[in-house]
Amino acid sequence: MPISSGTIKFISSLRQKKVRQNYHKFTAEGPRIVGELLRQARYPVDHVYALASWAEQSPPPAGVPLTVVSPKELGRISQLATPHQVLAVVDLPQGSTSAPAAPPPAFADHWSLYLDGIQSPSNLGALLRIADWFDFPYVFGGPGTADLYNSKSVQASMGSFLRVHYQEMDLTALVTAAPQLAVFGADLAGEDIYSVTPPPAGILVLGAEGPGIRAGTQVHINRRLTIPRAAGRQAESLNAAVAAGILCSALRRG
Repeated sequence: MPISSGTIKFISSLRQKKVRQNYHKFTAEGPRIVGELLRQARYPVDHVYALASWAEQSPPPAGVPLTVVSPKELGRISQLATPHQVLAVVDLPQGSTSAPAAPPPAFADHWSLYLDGIQSPSNLGALLRIADWFDFPYVFGGPGTADLYNSKSVQASMGSFLRVHYQEMDLTALVTAAPQLAVFGADLAGEDIYSVTPPPAGILVLGAEGPGIRAGTQVHINRRLTIPRAAGRQAESLNAAVAAGILCSALRRG
């Protein structure tokens, strides 16, 4: 049975943040991410729309509705330039649309990333992958940071949004909750990251590629770090995700 025009319209409308928040749902696409979603419990999968080839090889568990669609129908509901076999409509976790009052207490025992106005959803997703890889179990999105449930954020995270705790939070609340933590900031004028002996826990602040870390955020930073350029090179800056990967690797050494 063809997918209804109303269903197509609804799924397509989940591109908009206000619709996602209103209905407490978002979309995820591709066999890998949908497969991971079907194997966990935090994000209930509301409905799966898949090509017959995927449905035959990887049917969802009992209780998860499945609609087999044609490639043309998948293209109409997909938010990818090239749709990839399967799309899931997923419920947001309980309470995810309201801002929590405080960070989880355990964050003070680990390294965290604080994202200061990272507006690109793709960068946000990539940063979650980096946090996952280097065991930064907490990522906090400051004001102006992209929405975690934007389809580009979800896709770029490659499933890391399922494993990393992400929370919208102002840096003031973090330093108030854990004043003992060192707060490091990425800064072109900072000290060489390779000369720093990292503590066992802390907060690494990353700003947007153009404006960098905002003045209101900088007041909380204890130490500024930079990635040294090779002699004679003229590149002005690194992509936020590339810089984060290098900094996280250096802070995790030893």
